[in-house]
Amino acid sequence: MGGLNPRAQSPLRVVAADDDDDIRALVAIAVERAGLNLVASVADGNAAWDVIQETLPELAILDVSMPGKSGLDLCRLIRSDPRLSHTLILLLSASVTEWSQQSGFEVGANEYLMKPFSPRDLAARLSDIAAGAENSS
Repeated sequence: MGGLNPRAQSPLRVVAADDDDDIRALVAIAVERAGLNLVASVADGNAAWDVIQETLPELAILDVSMPGKSGLDLCRLIRSDPRLSHTLILLLSASVTEWSQQSGFEVGANEYLMKPFSPRDLAARLSDIAAGAENSS
């Protein structure tokens, strides 16, 4: 049966994790500007993994380098959990090396954004991600 996907009407649920308070604030602004729903914003990878398992978000915005589990560790965990197969992952990193970006994609990231970034740029990227997710559902 066809029917409407209930997720198509509601904004993507987002979990953000970064150990920098200012970055978390910028991410929150960008998520709001993109019309998405920030369900949790945490400062370390262990807390992120707990909240991701609890909320099963459609999008995780993860810092590559943070205390506890890294963003790369979280990518691996998300990709190995069947309940999270729908979760899109955007990695944030201050590292500008091609190796760093490649590592992110190899562990399952959908997007990779370099720091520093503007909330406007991140909001535009998030809007594109949301539109893609809506079109694929």
